[in-house]
Amino acid sequence: MAVTEKHIEEAMGILKESGVRITPQRHAILEFLVESMSHPTADEIYKALEGKFPNMSVATVYNNLRVFKEVGLVSELTYGDSSSRFDCNTSSHYHVICEKCGKIVDFHYPGLNEVETLAQQVAGFEVSHHRMEIYGTCPSCKKTTEH
Repeated sequence: MAVTEKHIEEAMGILKESGVRITPQRHAILEFLVESMSHPTADEIYKALEGKFPNMSVATVYNNLRVFKEVGLVSELTYGDSSSRFDCNTSSHYHVICEKCGKIVDFHYPGLNEVETLAQQVAGFEVSHHRMEIYGTCPSCKKTTEH
């Protein structure tokens, strides 16, 4: 069984355990998220699936993403004023973001927990989590600016 199929199967199990009914649309949205490494927006998911599900609305996509988020299957990424993007990889990791095209790529690095500890000590905060974003130009955009 491929890693993607295994991930989808595990996610379906989590939904069933949570009492969430598996509809064809819900399955398709989840499958798209798992297979997509692009951290899509709800609108991108809708556009990718509207041919297969012509009666599905953008609201259906948003509602399903909310359900997936509630049961811990996806995380919502918000960057400034742009649309939320959704990530099916809920393990601890960081993101590298292209400033030209907005592409987001997962970047795995050992957790920077010492930063949280230091912030807690210096500022006196009770730290719950942190987020690190790295910005630059992706290889595709770099190629187009070099020519």
